[in-house]
Amino acid sequence: MSHNTFGHMFRVTTWGESHGPALGCVVDGCPPGIAFTLSDIQTYLDRRKPGQSRFVTQRREADEVKVLSGVLPQEDGVTFITTGTPISLMIENTDQRSKDYGEIARQYRPGHADYTYDVKYGLRDYRGGGRSSARETAARVAAGAIARKVLPDVTYRGALVQIGKHRINRDNWDWSEIANNDFFCPDPEIVPVWEGYLDEVRKAGSSVGAVVEVVAEGVPAGLGAPIYAKLDQEIAAGLMSINAVKGVEIGEGFNAAELTGEENADEMRIGNDGRPRFLSNHAGGILGGISTGEPIVARFAVKPTSSILTTRQTIDKDGKEVDLRTKGRHDPCVGIRAVPIGEAMLACTIADHYLRDRGQTGRLD
Repeated sequence: MSHNTFGHMFRVTTWGESHGPALGCVVDGCPPGIAFTLSDIQTYLDRRKPGQSRFVTQRREADEVKVLSGVLPQEDGVTFITTGTPISLMIENTDQRSKDYGEIARQYRPGHADYTYDVKYGLRDYRGGGRSSARETAARVAAGAIARKVLPDVTYRGALVQIGKHRINRDNWDWSEIANNDFFCPDPEIVPVWEGYLDEVRKAGSSVGAVVEVVAEGVPAGLGAPIYAKLDQEIAAGLMSINAVKGVEIGEGFNAAELTGEENADEMRIGNDGRPRFLSNHAGGILGGISTGEPIVARFAVKPTSSILTTRQTIDKDGKEVDLRTKGRHDPCVGIRAVPIGEAMLACTIADHYLRDRGQTGRLD
């Protein structure tokens, strides 16, 4: 299986399976001289890891990261300095239960990649989906923590803005509320609604989808390219590569189809500092594939978790029609833990474009 790497200058290769002994990534192209600690990575992994509330899978993984290469440890015993060589990060799997999947070794779970993997490769890892499992995204979050260090003045934040048909009230948006609930939610008023709704979904053995919004602030203007390396194009590709994501939009996104040219165009003036400023940000911080200096805003839709307890119709490897009920521990709404993953993919993409721009134009330090 190829295609396990993304990025050009800041390149990330992930490895490992859901039920293997470990998973991880190799970050290649990270500049030398960047300082970080294990806690700098662990902070983001802790936000993604399972078992933190009744609204996510109860698989218990510490997700403790280890740095295997690409760094020079400092005398304080805590700090690492990147050397410019490949940085290898590893996370051990400690709570996999492969026996939960024994009954589906020859059956294709509806909504999963079981059938398509089997068609393409002639075999599949039925133990939690192998490489197709969202467990792989832990490695992306670790890589994203390194990417944030490449442009330390850029702030990456994400929020859950919709679960099922229940949307936040954007007038209530407060970033400080993200840490006060189990949903990465910026609207405190919708939290009890989501709690009651997800409790019903979970008790019914079902699942529901969600929408995540990620924002990067402080991105310098000029990143990206007009044709085949558009910044929004590659952000969309990175977000779409996350498990269960079925749609991505930048800025106004699909809502732009309802606007007039006068409403949608981001007018400009000169600010008090003599620099251009935009009077709005319908473009989501990107015009012509190149960053404007305004906040980059992207949203992605996550489908309902396909592993549900209700019986569904499917077929097996022999072509027989069977009824299947998925066992194991699964997220009733996988979109919750997708928030830090979306942040990580945004950080990796912007770090990559920053290094590409620096190499091509030399205009950025």
